[in-house]
Amino acid sequence: MSHELHALAEQLRQFAQARAWEPFHSPKNLASALIVEAAELLEHFQWLTEAQSDALPPDKKEAVGSEMADVLLYLVQLATRLDIDLIDAAQRKMACNERRYPVALARGHSRKYDALDDDLPAD
Repeated sequence: MSHELHALAEQLRQFAQARAWEPFHSPKNLASALIVEAAELLEHFQWLTEAQSDALPPDKKEAVGSEMADVLLYLVQLATRLDIDLIDAAQRKMACNERRYPVALARGHSRKYDALDDDLPAD
């Protein structure tokens, strides 16, 4: 895990420990909380046009950033609880996506990998 993520994970651990919240931080509860926060993030974009979502006013952008932070914090806590190195997992996923979405087949398309070519791996 990167130094910054490790430091953030430690800060979160100390924050939860000071409040005796560890018993509530099961993987299931952390994943549920992450989804709730992701829904709160999505709520900021509900009913906006593509152009509006691309040009948020400063106050809305601040609120979106706050929700993004909540998602990140729960994700880091979940990764810590499950002993998953997020940076390593993300790099492995990017390598998988490189195989699933070769530039020659995926460029300019939004189709899922299994609709690009039947010969692509289904990792």
